[in-house]
Amino acid sequence: MNQAQFTDEITLAARAEKLGETALLLGLIPSFVVRHFPDSWEFYIPDETAQQLTPEEAYFHLKRLVDYRR
Repeated sequence: MNQAQFTDEITLAARAEKLGETALLLGLIPSFVVRHFPDSWEFYIPDETAQQLTPEEAYFHLKRLVDYRR
């Protein structure tokens, strides 16, 4: 079974950001925005959803896209 590559919210958000970069390189999403705040990160994927995503939502959404492509 695959081990999780994150242990807290910060590493989860960083992993989601890396998945976003991978999805961009693969052409799966046209762009994405990450807003960094002292206590949280917000993710936006224009043209897919107009609302912000939590790090958890972004991680699972982007992971599903990237894994489906591979």
